[in-house]
Amino acid sequence: MLSPEELERYARHIVLREVGGPGQQALGRARVLVIGAGGLGAPVLLYLAAAGVGTLGVIDDDTVSLSNLQRQVIHTTHDVGRPKIESAAEAIGKLNPHVKVITHATRLDAANAVSILEGYDIVADGSDNFATRYLVADACFFAKKPLVTAAIGTFDGTLTTVRAHERGKDGKPNPTYRCLFPEPPPPGTVPACSEAGVLGALAGVLGSMMALELIRELVGFGEGLVGRLLMVDARAMRFETLSYAWDETNPLSGTTPSITDLSIHK
Repeated sequence: MLSPEELERYARHIVLREVGGPGQQALGRARVLVIGAGGLGAPVLLYLAAAGVGTLGVIDDDTVSLSNLQRQVIHTTHDVGRPKIESAAEAIGKLNPHVKVITHATRLDAANAVSILEGYDIVADGSDNFATRYLVADACFFAKKPLVTAAIGTFDGTLTTVRAHERGKDGKPNPTYRCLFPEPPPPGTVPACSEAGVLGALAGVLGSMMALELIRELVGFGEGLVGRLLMVDARAMRFETLSYAWDETNPLSGTTPSITDLSIHK
């Protein structure tokens, strides 16, 4: 049951017909793993903590640098040089002491991915490189965990939800991340944000939308982004959505899968 303090803290959620007391209690029971405490992970962690998600796991092996602060709003100037997971955990504790934070001071890899994911209900991927995105997506498939994943460029971003371990209403498998993006782009073709730049507020927009999609998945209202890719164009302030479906030739869950474990991720 929610305490009197929690009833007041979450009052604006509880009066929502789509959330209510049962929805708020579902958030309190939830365990969410956020990969990366950077530009996307920062707003995800803050909004999930504010929403009352019971347990937040955060995995990051980096430290806070001054150039991070233009977009990674969970950290402050005084945190420069600190491990991001420590800074993030402290900020979450100040925002909502009811939230349990589990820190993973490591880089996700093929050896530890599935074991870490098994401790959570859903995964939010805010990583900034293709190798990690594909590793996370594949690991979620094998661990049977839903995945909310987003990416940003200089003035654009994308967001989708992957439940590839489940089937849709038509009886067909839900699409995998590889059904949408079969292969990562060749190395060097997409510059890192340190080279190309990134609009700080754009990370806030996509990170907040990730948090919204995670809350929607956990509470169970509305229509999610399984099989749909939301695309944001910040230059034109335009939002578009395209649909994608299971590809029977995809190497993960296709009719003749060639990826049967995470050994392809070196």
